Amino acid sequence: MAAPSPEDTAVRLASPRGRWILLTTVLGSSMALLDSTVVNVALPRMGRDLDADLAVLQWTVNAYMLTLAGLILLGGALGDRFGRRRIFVLGVVWFAVASLLCGIAPNAGVLVAARALQGVGGALLTPGSLALIQASFHPDDRGRAVGLWSGFGGIGAAVGPFLGGWLVDGPGWRWVFLLNVPLAALCVPVALRHVPESADPRAHGRFDVLGAVLGALSLGLVTYALIEAGAKAGVLVAVTAVVG
Repeated sequence: MAAPSPEDTAVRLASPRGRWILLTTVLGSSMALLDSTVVNVALPRMGRDLDADLAVLQWTVNAYMLTLAGLILLGGALGDRFGRRRIFVLGVVWFAVASLLCGIAPNAGVLVAARALQGVGGALLTPGSLALIQASFHPDDRGRAVGLWSGFGGIGAAVGPFLGGWLVDGPGWRWVFLLNVPLAALCVPVALRHVPESADPRAHGRFDVLGAVLGALSLGLVTYALIEAGAKAGVLVAVTAVVG
C-alpha cells in the first residue's frame, strides 16, 4: 500500500484545523511585529518612570531589532532541523518570559537586556510561523494563507503606535509588554493541539555551528552599524558595517 503523498495529508485553509493554524501563526508573528513599533510611543513615559534619558531608552528599540535581525536566519535553520512547531512554540514561550521581564523591569538597564532577550524569542518564532504555513497547507491554499499571514502581520505593525498610546494613557506603559503574556498563553496550546510538526529532511546532517554563528554575527554587525549610523559618523561604524 502506497504511503500518502504530502498533498493528501496537507491541511485545507477552509477547514477548522486550517483556521486554527492560521490563527496561531498570525498571533505569534504579530506579537513580534507589534513589539517592533509599539514601544516608541511609550519611551517618554518610560524615561520618567525609570529615570533614564532618551539616548538610553532608544536602546529598548535598538536591542530588540539587533537580536531579532541577527538571529532570524539561525531561528529558521533550527526550525528546519529540530522541528518548526517545536522552535515556534519555544520562541513564543521565550518571547512571553522576556516580555514579563520587560514589564517588571526596575530600571532601564534591565529593560534593555530584557528587550534583547525578547528579540531572541522573535527570531525563533517569526521564521517558524511562515515555515509552518508553507509546510502545513495544501498547495492550492498556500498562497492565500501566506497572503493572510502577511496582511495581518502588517496590520499588527501598523496598529502598534495606536495600541501603545492607548496603553500608556490607560493601564500604563508596562502593559505594552505584559499584554504579550496572555497572547502567548493562548497561542501555545493552540499550536500544540492543532499545528502539525514538520522539519526539513535535508537539514538532518551535520549542523554548521560556525556558519550559523558567523551568519548571526554578520547580520548583527550590519544592523548595529545601521542603528549607529544615524547617531554617529565615525570609523567604528564604517568598520562595523564592512566587517558585517
